[in-house]
Amino acid sequence: MEVEVVHGHQCELGEGPVWDSKNNAICWVDILNGEIHEYSPRKKKHKMYPVKKMVGCIALCDDNNFILASTSGIGFLDRENGKIEYVDNPESHLPENRFNDGKCDPAGRLWVGSMSLSEASNTGSVYLFENNQSTLKIEKTTISNGMAWSADHKTFYFIDTPTQTVVGYDFEIVTGAIGNKRVILETEEKEGYPDGMTIDSEGMLWIAHWGGWQVTRWNPNTGELLKRIKLPVAKITSCTFGGKDLKDLYITSAKVDLTDEQKKKQPLAGSLFVIKNCGYQGISANEFIK
Repeated sequence: MEVEVVHGHQCELGEGPVWDSKNNAICWVDILNGEIHEYSPRKKKHKMYPVKKMVGCIALCDDNNFILASTSGIGFLDRENGKIEYVDNPESHLPENRFNDGKCDPAGRLWVGSMSLSEASNTGSVYLFENNQSTLKIEKTTISNGMAWSADHKTFYFIDTPTQTVVGYDFEIVTGAIGNKRVILETEEKEGYPDGMTIDSEGMLWIAHWGGWQVTRWNPNTGELLKRIKLPVAKITSCTFGGKDLKDLYITSAKVDLTDEQKKKQPLAGSLFVIKNCGYQGISANEFIK
């Protein structure tokens, strides 16, 4: 598989790619620099929205704007003028925490996880956001990361990175209730830490490996590793499908905390990569329903 660099911009901590099918654009964040990036492969046009706060994730809204979670809370960004309106912050009392990965569920609600700036154990949580308010769903996480939902909407998959596992929860789409937590698959530390995640049209999970130089594909029903894609940088953060028919695999990466020597060996660290016509197909990103 040929790995290409999408655009010359390199993030300190690139994360959370999402394909905007309405505008044929790939969107992602640079958490530490507080930026949202958008690139149109067809128009070869790059746009950056300054959040000016650490921004953990974005999702698409049904009105064509973004919902985001930053150190100022959860809010909406107007893509026309760049203005942000924050509406809730469930961790306003925890200034040492920040939001990390998040995605919308099939019912159009945002799920977002938090973590300690120092990565202290069991200090993060996962929230469900709807109707301008957040509800606590999972407690005592460390580094909340990948999220995905099965095609039948009955299973919620979740990664808390240091556990080296993907867990599954029974998911009730109407209420957003989760239960019956169990380990779906386990990764080995030598392969890097499981970070962001997406799901393909066959129901298989794709996992980015922080420190592992790779993205992997897994069967969540058996826990079997199906495929391994090597990349030219170590800190792989997340992945998603995009492009025409959702057959291109987009992959984010980071260069944070690399030494000068490591940067010389990884000149592409922080880049957004793509594997065109990767042989698999994704599913459309769930939008936030306002």
